Amino acid sequence: MAERTQARHAIPAGASPAQSAVVPGKAAPRGAYPHFRRAGDFIFVSGTSSRRADDSIAGAALEPSGRPRLDIRVQTRAVLENIRDILAHAGASLADVVELSVYLVNMADFGAYNAVYSEFFGADGPARTTVAVAALPHPQLLIEIKAVAWCPVESAGSPRGLGEAGP
Repeated sequence: MAERTQARHAIPAGASPAQSAVVPGKAAPRGAYPHFRRAGDFIFVSGTSSRRADDSIAGAALEPSGRPRLDIRVQTRAVLENIRDILAHAGASLADVVELSVYLVNMADFGAYNAVYSEFFGADGPARTTVAVAALPHPQLLIEIKAVAWCPVESAGSPRGLGEAGP
């Protein structure tokens, strides 16, 4: 598991600590929303799937018969890697994640999803909720995850973090 990074990105003088971004090289959002929104020390990552920038889906292939072959393990890994990349663009890492909401199309996939999840997070990782949903925005998607990370920003050269006094 990754160690919590101590280095933080400073906010340029006069810049707002609130920002949103669509991350280059990632699948474009399917609506009017960003990949993430930073609000002070918190980064909110929009629901993320295993879609690639070319709109293909990791863990989804067609068998010769034309039937879809879907792999929850591959999709889970791709989703968490996409979240990792989005957080890196925001100046954070998976070690900064404090909460995840996970949406599975089939709760029978829980064991395989949980096995891959444990490659990224341990028992001391983020708080987590996993629910089953009737469908996701594409019929080949088995999982979607949204995340909240806590990543203090530096202001005037002074990091804001746990245990510090002051305004």
